[in-house]
Amino acid sequence: MTQEPIASHEVLDRIDALLPTLRERAQETEDLRRLPDESVKALQETGFFRLLQPAQWGGYEADPELFYTAVKKIASACGSTGWVSSIIGVHNWHLALFPQQAQEDVWGQDTDVRISSSYAPMGAGAVVDGGYRVSGAWQWSSGCDHATWAMLGGPVIKDGRPVDFVTFLIPREDYRIDDVWNVVGLRGTGSNTVVVEEQFVPAHRVLSFRKMNDHTAEGLERNTAPVYKMPWGTIHPTTISAPIVGMAEGAYAAHVEHQGKRVRKAFVGETGKDDPFAKVRIAEASSDIDAAWRQLSGNVAEEYALLKAGEEVPIELRLRARRDQVRATGRSVASIDLLFESAGATALQNDAPLQRFWRDAHAGRVHAANDPERAYQMFGGGEFGLPLKDTMV
Repeated sequence: MTQEPIASHEVLDRIDALLPTLRERAQETEDLRRLPDESVKALQETGFFRLLQPAQWGGYEADPELFYTAVKKIASACGSTGWVSSIIGVHNWHLALFPQQAQEDVWGQDTDVRISSSYAPMGAGAVVDGGYRVSGAWQWSSGCDHATWAMLGGPVIKDGRPVDFVTFLIPREDYRIDDVWNVVGLRGTGSNTVVVEEQFVPAHRVLSFRKMNDHTAEGLERNTAPVYKMPWGTIHPTTISAPIVGMAEGAYAAHVEHQGKRVRKAFVGETGKDDPFAKVRIAEASSDIDAAWRQLSGNVAEEYALLKAGEEVPIELRLRARRDQVRATGRSVASIDLLFESAGATALQNDAPLQRFWRDAHAGRVHAANDPERAYQMFGGGEFGLPLKDTMV
């Protein structure tokens, strides 16, 4: 099944129209500890989940910068919704790299199927005839309640030792979900634990990260659009940082609105917008949020332009993208902190958007892809011409 691609800006226009509803549902999302079904359905109707889906399966094969712009918009209304949208949305890009039979297994009957993930090696697959015997308990599978497949990362074990690191693609009937997500931030992401017990996974539903990195993934035979040659070390970390920049934009907008109406109790007659120090904080925060997005999206755009021209993405650019990706997260979280510190006690109320964005951004910051020292060390080593020891680039 294929469909005529709509103009990419129409997807963004539909998302813009949906933002007020997502903003109104932010507290409900947090209370449910998962996205409301209505929000997922509405996002599906905008075409968002098809942005990175292959054209042969009705997708748009869109510019990745467009995808991350959409993510940022969604996260500016609700951090949890933006986080889940980003992660679920990027899995259609990942599935495009799997063998054609795996894509048929997932999209053959329904091209709106959603996939969750957990890439940390919390399980493994032993080599058996025709495939792998997989077991493990994968934590932090955001949006798993809205998915019917899971992508789970882990080593391949042969003769008692690991021989590869792969993604196992597993259908819903072969795993259970343990409801354990009781947390301080990103409460609405439903990032529960996926448990697999001795399930057979056929060889065509397994993809090596090595094949992703060297462009030998079988899916590239049919899915030839430039977007599918984007480096995993840019695509995956940016999927984590883009919603955090969106949260910072949402926090900024909420703070400016709040300060504009606020009357400071400690200073008789002074409003928030009369406070000169509040204006300085607003200027500093807005500059850092803008810088975060310009670098994050700029590197993605530069990589994509090279691939469209038929060129390779040099390691120098890939290292820079990782450097700026963690920097974007750091700037965004620091900007929210700066605003929150001067917001006053009313910002602490449970229904105040600023405190929710503050908690959500700090929760997103602890994701492994946002480890700044690791990314900075890689970049610094590259500047000295040292060999890379990390595959996330």
